[in-house]
Amino acid sequence: MSAPTGCDLRTVDLLARLQLVARRHGHELELVRASPELQALLALVGLDVVLRLEPRGEAEEREDAVGVEEERQLDDPAA
Repeated sequence: MSAPTGCDLRTVDLLARLQLVARRHGHELELVRASPELQALLALVGLDVVLRLEPRGEAEEREDAVGVEEERQLDDPAA
């Protein structure tokens, strides 16, 4: 699939559906070199945690993080 020239909610919907089909068949969809705009849009709708985003570097340069977890405490919600 070639890189889309622009991204909108139709693009996000398509990616979500592709991920769903891939998972049903035992595979994962991984986005490589996603534009900052697409990354921001996926984060906005909460799909950045569902769709795997490859870091902007080369895949060979990336090391898998083993046992790394980040924990944060949320502030009290505004009344």
